Amino acid sequence: MQNLELYSNRSDEEIAIQAINHALKALRKRHLLEEGAHGPAFLALSKPIASQGSEWKDKAENLELELQQCYKAQARLSEQLVVEVAESRAAKSLVQEKEALIPSLEHDLSQARDECSRLAALLEEKTKALELLIGENKELKSQYEEMSTRASKAEAENKTLVDRWMLQKMQDAERLNEANALYEDMLGKLKASGLEQLARQQVDGVVRQSEEGAEYYVESIIPKTCKHRIPAHGGGCASIVFENSSGKLVSGGQDHTVKMWDSTTGRLSQTYNGCLGSVLDLSITHDNKCIIAASSSNNLYVWDASSGRVRHTLTGHKDKVCAVDVSRSSARHVVSSGYDRTIKVWDLNKGYCVNTIMFPSNCNTLSFSPDGQTIFSGHVDGHLRLWDIQTGKLLSEVAAHSLAVTSISLSRNGNTILTSGRDNLHNLFDTRTLEVWRTLRASENRVASNWSRSCISADNNYVSAGSVDGSVHVWSVSNGNIVSTLKEHTGSVLCCSWSGLGKPLATSDRNGVICMWT
Repeated sequence: MQNLELYSNRSDEEIAIQAINHALKALRKRHLLEEGAHGPAFLALSKPIASQGSEWKDKAENLELELQQCYKAQARLSEQLVVEVAESRAAKSLVQEKEALIPSLEHDLSQARDECSRLAALLEEKTKALELLIGENKELKSQYEEMSTRASKAEAENKTLVDRWMLQKMQDAERLNEANALYEDMLGKLKASGLEQLARQQVDGVVRQSEEGAEYYVESIIPKTCKHRIPAHGGGCASIVFENSSGKLVSGGQDHTVKMWDSTTGRLSQTYNGCLGSVLDLSITHDNKCIIAASSSNNLYVWDASSGRVRHTLTGHKDKVCAVDVSRSSARHVVSSGYDRTIKVWDLNKGYCVNTIMFPSNCNTLSFSPDGQTIFSGHVDGHLRLWDIQTGKLLSEVAAHSLAVTSISLSRNGNTILTSGRDNLHNLFDTRTLEVWRTLRASENRVASNWSRSCISADNNYVSAGSVDGSVHVWSVSNGNIVSTLKEHTGSVLCCSWSGLGKPLATSDRNGVICMWT
């Protein structure tokens, strides 16, 4: 039994020894293989130390360069990441805001749908009303067509009646013209027969001939005292004129009215309405029956002096009418000038223009000659011109002033014409030769506007003109000296007018005040 155990123990040791030997063989074989595999390494290790250090240095530099590039790339990526994170946060915030707006927008949408429904119902209602109106319009249109047909027939009948009426009016005008011509012929004969007798008559001075016989006026006096100070018009008063052989004064102002005053008492006698613009000039027919006003509304207005009714509205000028005058030989012809560079001759009997004169310079003032056949006109270019009323031809021309002519005043005897200009001079011309025979001036006298009017006294002895400072100067025609300086106005004096009775002298200013001087 013991032998069997020994035998078994011995066999186990052998097996272990064999296993150990087998393992040692395997290790040796592995060792040999590893020596073969590590041969190149041993060869490399056997190279010189200096060459190996150079290669390692190059590798180290390359690796360091790659490391730096990696750091840079990492930095760029980090920045990009930060930007994208910020954008993401902003987008997320925007999304949250939009989501917060969705409920209000849904509410607005609901209200809009309700409003749309309401408007649709209203549209349907309006459509029905429109259909009803269309039906009514068709009916009214048919009625209108019927009425238009009737109106056309009535207009044709009216035109026929107007033509017949105009024909009758022309026939009446021709008969009236024949009567006027006959009357003027008889009057001329009467004047010729009574001229010698009238020349012998004297009433406190001088006698002059008029259409109705003898027109008397006394010798003019030198004005020194303001008798009446009248606030006549709202705004300026640019024109005043006395009636012929009368103490009544007619004035026109910027308040579109024409008024008549009693120069003795200073009281208002009558007001003439109907003018649509500022009154720039006035004239009265020699028989005192009609008052004519030149207006900024491009028209002339003719009133019946006694009744105050508008007799004519003379239209034809294309710009404001700044001057008007009536023939002294006949109440039929009126001449006017406007800033449309025309002078128009009107027939008051017919109520329309009979001749138009055109010229290159605007006319500020004009006056008929005593015989009524020629017209004196003063222009912006400073010239005084003489025109034939029948042909419209320029008869004569003279340079009266260096600046615009503002006023023309003809003497009673027709031998002298007074012109005033913006050069502050007042020239007296001989109407027969158009030569200056006296010039009146004063250092304080300055003409206020392009339509400032000066005047000659009734006896041709004095000249009166207003100034910007409100003063009025009176010159003696015989020696050219100032005989009186009147100071009462507070505004620029625009117009002077002397009564044919010798007194008073009337002046008006830019404030609408009229002063009566004695």
